[in-house]
Amino acid sequence: MEKNIEEITLLLMYLTSWEEDGYVADENDMPKEAKIKTCWKGYSFDIINKLTDDNYLYFSKCKNKSISLTPKGEELAKKLIDKYIKNK
Repeated sequence: MEKNIEEITLLLMYLTSWEEDGYVADENDMPKEAKIKTCWKGYSFDIINKLTDDNYLYFSKCKNKSISLTPKGEELAKKLIDKYIKNK
């Protein structure tokens, strides 16, 4: 059940996200400009922390009210659309 809650939370984060300019690490861990998906942090902080630990969300050092999805998080969220929405 916990895994389903994490998946649905990530899916909701993706579906309610918007795109903005930001910075991501390249293959050499150097910052580069990129478009990133950002959403509000209106979800369980335990789940946000778990998704961050699993590299689906970028670590947020400050007390922003938003958080950004990593490319790995975006990829999984797109697969979850098929799992939870399209196949129902």
